[in-house]
Amino acid sequence: MADLSFLYLLGLGLVFVGIIVLIVAILLASILRNRNGKVKAGGVIVVGPVPIVFGSEEKIVKIVLKLAVALTAMLIFLTLIYYFLLR
Repeated sequence: MADLSFLYLLGLGLVFVGIIVLIVAILLASILRNRNGKVKAGGVIVVGPVPIVFGSEEKIVKIVLKLAVALTAMLIFLTLIYYFLLR
């Protein structure tokens, strides 16, 4: 069986990178916030292979939905590759 410690470290590293990106995004949003009080935001929660999309505007929701579908397709593709290579 392959040594999976590299994949564990890669996953842990990606979690930390995600946290750093989130912190930087929040800081930039607070520094460069729109002065007229309008906020446009959207997000996605992925439960298994099913994305749950939410947002404040239809345009933002469509963008986030496209990203969620692309990421879900990539996740399924990589899972299949991983399965067939280590079978």
